[in-house]
Amino acid sequence: MITTTRPEQTAIPQKNRLLVGLSLLLCVGFFSTTLISYYVSRSSIRESILTQELPLTSDNIYSEILKDLVRPVFISSMMASDTFLRDWTLRGERDSSEVIRYLKEIMTRYGAFTSFFVSEKTRIYYHPSGILKTVRQDNPLDDWYFRVRRIVEPYEINVDPDLANRNLLTIFVNYNVRDYKGNFLGSAGVGLTIDSVRSALRDYQKRFSRSISFVDTTGRIVLYGDGSDMKPQNISEVDGLRDLAKKILTEGAGSYQYTADGGTHLLNVRYIPELKWYLFVDKTEEAALAGIRRTLYVNLGVCAFVTLLVLSITGLALSRYQERMEELATTDKLTGLLNRQALDLLLHQAMTRSHRAGSPLSVILADVDNFKAVNDQHGHLVGDEVLRRVALNLREHLRESDTVFRWGGEEFLIIVQDCDSSAALLLAEKLRTATAGDLALAEMAAGLVTISLGVAELRPREPVDTLLGRADAAMYEAKQAGRNCVRMG
Repeated sequence: MITTTRPEQTAIPQKNRLLVGLSLLLCVGFFSTTLISYYVSRSSIRESILTQELPLTSDNIYSEILKDLVRPVFISSMMASDTFLRDWTLRGERDSSEVIRYLKEIMTRYGAFTSFFVSEKTRIYYHPSGILKTVRQDNPLDDWYFRVRRIVEPYEINVDPDLANRNLLTIFVNYNVRDYKGNFLGSAGVGLTIDSVRSALRDYQKRFSRSISFVDTTGRIVLYGDGSDMKPQNISEVDGLRDLAKKILTEGAGSYQYTADGGTHLLNVRYIPELKWYLFVDKTEEAALAGIRRTLYVNLGVCAFVTLLVLSITGLALSRYQERMEELATTDKLTGLLNRQALDLLLHQAMTRSHRAGSPLSVILADVDNFKAVNDQHGHLVGDEVLRRVALNLREHLRESDTVFRWGGEEFLIIVQDCDSSAALLLAEKLRTATAGDLALAEMAAGLVTISLGVAELRPREPVDTLLGRADAAMYEAKQAGRNCVRMG
């Protein structure tokens, strides 16, 4: 392979010193700005935690909750709109085994803890295990059903003991079932055990390092992440939150600060419409600032490392940059071949070597036939692909010692070293045949793409212009002879 001559490297040490100085200046500025900003802007950092970090964490937890807790809402919605359940009720609930089998299938298919349907007409409580009971208005345990009958919303979520499962405390999704005219038929839904939800909350707290709880619209704390039963039951009973409780429930979402247990707490609140609960994400200021401090130390360490790395690789980067600039200057962007600027240098070198050693040297000038017709009929994008494919063909069928250039437009020049005119003619014919038989070119522009080639062997003390002129004249002679052929100049 022939490589180009590099420019003088005398300017590189000076460039190195300049870049090293700039790197040191930037790093010193970075260290100073980071430290000063940390100590001066602690209040701004706290505000950033309230307005950015905690809301982002709340968003992440909300996304997790949608996956883990909101699924029962969608299952209940599906049950309420199921034509089987409505039709079975409208037909008079004749065969209870049908709805019991339906509820069993809901539990099995969706992995629910329980499922149910209470009929408005008969007040029967249907359960996967059978008919559980008949709800009565004078039974306090059945208040939920008569409350659901009155709500405007399509469903509610409540926490009650599950009579069919040893009175385990369960989160029920109670969804109104209506007929095709909008009349109330009953309530259907599924339930999750409190323990399973608490387990999910504990997992969230562990992953996000935040205290998490759910609060209903009255301020009642429905669930704590740690499952403690000794904590206050309403946010109006929580130290520090007592004065904010009304504001939080009125606004429904936002970031707050309060003091409790001798420390400042940072709180983010958002309303989850699917559950009709508020999500409280709480973190102490000390813990929050500890993370910022760790981030600060990490940033300082990274800056120091990067500074050393930049200083150590500056020389290598400059060398590669220099090589890349040389490559861009001598390479044709479309075909990846060497361009005419590289040709001027390398052809002179090859000719000088040939004169000194007395070895033969030939050049082959190839021109793509009918290229204007290709562009006119198939577009310039196809024309570009044709040039790339022709360039690839030429490279693949040349020796390693041969060099191919994009001469200009659709013309290519090949320097063939240690090769007289006879051998060069054979090589040119090989290139012509390969191009004419290329199936990829035939697919791009059927019957159009061939090449005409002109060959010229270097004569003693012959100048460059004369050698190239003879190759050019031979190539045009091939054109006039009908294209897709080779001529000797």
